[in-house]
Amino acid sequence: MIASRTITVVGAGSWGTALAIQLARSGHRTVLWGREEDHLDRLEEDRENQQFLPGAPFPESLEVQPDLSAALKSADIILVAVPSHAFRAVLESIRPYLGANTRLAWATKGFELNTGKLPHQVVEEVLGETIPKAVLSGPTFAREVGAGLPSAMTVAATDENYARELAESISSESFRAYTSTDIVGVEVGGAVKNVLAIGAGICDGLGFGANTRVALITRGLVEMTRLGVALGAQPATFMGLAGMGDLVLTCTDNQSRNRRMGLALADGKTVEEAEKEIRQVVEGVKAAEAVHHVAREASVEMPICEQIYRILYEGADPREAVTALMQRALKSEFAPGG
Repeated sequence: MIASRTITVVGAGSWGTALAIQLARSGHRTVLWGREEDHLDRLEEDRENQQFLPGAPFPESLEVQPDLSAALKSADIILVAVPSHAFRAVLESIRPYLGANTRLAWATKGFELNTGKLPHQVVEEVLGETIPKAVLSGPTFAREVGAGLPSAMTVAATDENYARELAESISSESFRAYTSTDIVGVEVGGAVKNVLAIGAGICDGLGFGANTRVALITRGLVEMTRLGVALGAQPATFMGLAGMGDLVLTCTDNQSRNRRMGLALADGKTVEEAEKEIRQVVEGVKAAEAVHHVAREASVEMPICEQIYRILYEGADPREAVTALMQRALKSEFAPGG
């Protein structure tokens, strides 16, 4: 029997809400906090996140708490689920309320734009290196997790016992978590896949077909692995749920905001027009810029991600970007920088 824990989810968007629902279903006292009090009032009144996750009613054991201090009080684990651009600020806001035995986890994906740091590096800067920390990532759309459809993800922590405990906490009859100690690999996979999903949407929007999509996914996985290994990740991580799994999901299903961004760009819309249409944060847009800079700093060649960056930030024509990729010098499939 898994011991019941008190887990506070910080971030009341679609993914934070889905994780809170899943944790409550798994038998834990779960508290959900978000920055906008009006939004939290609606969640409590409706017992559902009608704005970001309609159709997923809250379990009775899920508490919506608008007061941050009260939300974090007695929390065994704090799970942060906010966009990457808000991650540092949220950590700074929770710092005064951390207890001596509090442990941290996050489901945030992406490099910090201004610094190129991965989330665990931001955690260490803001909260110190000793706080127990873990990252959750994998091929999981919020709507399907909220609906209780069978799903799987990776929980990575340097402390194997903590990874196992967190995996046990979130797992249920419809949700399975696998453990890892490769925080860097799991984080890099979650960041780069969002960029590649924009590319997949562009290619499909231009009508290039299944061959093109699979080529992009396969060669994109090579780029993801190449960058991850350069940053200290284990190559095997990218063949798992947080690498190939999340990449395939995000590139092939229109629940992905990043894929929908690519489809909109292929339709001639600007980034700003597409964001208004999607009405939620599209992480891959900022991730493309961050990956561009991190890859250059690490001297890692990522030609697909580079062309997506050019489309987003330099006004490159999508068809010309694909042509540029196809006309690169031929080389061995497994050559460095291929």
